[in-house]
Amino acid sequence: MTLARQLATRVVGTVHEQLTPAVHGYARIGLLDTLAVGIAGAADEAAAIARRVLQSGPGPALVWGTSERVPSLDAAFVNGVAANVLDFDDCTDNLGGHPSSPILPALLALAEELGSGGREVLTAYVAGFELETCLARGVNFHHYEKGWHPTATLGVFGAAAACARLMGLGVEQTTHALALCASLSSGVKSNLGSMAKPMHVGHCSRNGLLAARLAAEGFTGNADALERHQGFLEVFNGPGCYDVGRILEKWGTPWEIEMPGIAVKQYPCCLSTQAVVDAMLDLVRRHDVDAGSVARVQARVSSRRLEHTDRPDPRSALDAKLSVQYVLARALKDRAVDLRHFEEGSERDPETRRIMSLVEVQPLDAETLRRAGDFHAEVTVVLDDGRSIFAAQGRPVGHEAGVPLPPALHKAKFEACLRQPLGPARMESLYQAVQSFGEIAHMRELTQWMIPCGLTPP
Repeated sequence: MTLARQLATRVVGTVHEQLTPAVHGYARIGLLDTLAVGIAGAADEAAAIARRVLQSGPGPALVWGTSERVPSLDAAFVNGVAANVLDFDDCTDNLGGHPSSPILPALLALAEELGSGGREVLTAYVAGFELETCLARGVNFHHYEKGWHPTATLGVFGAAAACARLMGLGVEQTTHALALCASLSSGVKSNLGSMAKPMHVGHCSRNGLLAARLAAEGFTGNADALERHQGFLEVFNGPGCYDVGRILEKWGTPWEIEMPGIAVKQYPCCLSTQAVVDAMLDLVRRHDVDAGSVARVQARVSSRRLEHTDRPDPRSALDAKLSVQYVLARALKDRAVDLRHFEEGSERDPETRRIMSLVEVQPLDAETLRRAGDFHAEVTVVLDDGRSIFAAQGRPVGHEAGVPLPPALHKAKFEACLRQPLGPARMESLYQAVQSFGEIAHMRELTQWMIPCGLTPP
């Protein structure tokens, strides 16, 4: 049996009754986080450009953060861009990227078209999440270090699996959907720090839905397109650099969405910078550091993470989201790293630039990495009077496996994202709709609260 068919069998066999209360809880966390950052991201220039270029006609699926409804494929693309553009979307360990933003824009658009309820959508979401992370176990972290953007290259398979499950496709059709994804997968890390990064996510969300819809109509791919010679695994990773056994070693025992679970970012910047921000904020708050008294900042981070975050001269707000130097300067100067620090032009702030020039970054030594793990970060601040103060952070806050971000902190993030576009009443209605997501009979019971109150009657 081919790899795609084995995975398709598992997707089709996933039923709601298999899902534990913890899975339900994490699914609501992922949904809440993705909707918050996606609605906030709809105001970004990249999302606005995507809407303009599509010039889409009317359809059943909401463009998040607007009152516009468009065909589901178009909604998957523009909402996927919006969900990732702030670099504030959720993460999970094995994927090496963002698990929900490739899946939920496609899945919710399809659910609106089909009139699906929360119970069906939740089951499909868990199946898609499981599939993309199963693939990730077999290809990472060679795949990640080779230069692929796993959120997109693997997320397309997750989106296709989720959409196929929601459509009720059989094993044969789901196999073809996954085979088609072998040709629809794309996204390279050289484009991180530009609008191309969120484009990767919109593209893969749309392509996952496209693959499922084509397969439903009888469109075919080669069932062995993943593992055959010149197939996905060999082309993207190379012979001997992947492990099919790891891909198939488990399914739902436990579900990946439950363990290691979903990690929720507290700062709207690259995952690889989260721990160093935690360390700097801890340091400046404990020692009441005045940025004007700092002579030098030394930061040590995993070389794997520095490869794409050592950016001493960010040229745009999107570029700044991946700059260790920039986020450290903001944390030191403003004692916070939040959405206002990534508004266009913020990276040119003179005082922030001055502090960035004081930042030196180095890779962690092998022994520290073995002992403390890949997320570990260390910050030393040297003051003008010669004193040095130090802080270290292991995993970022909210990223411990199986330990969700405390609900109060997550709701604070949700409100920070949505207070302006939605207003208090709609924001609270959306929050409550997510909490009772499994009871929703039609997805418009959720999406009605995603429209800013000035655009439609409350």
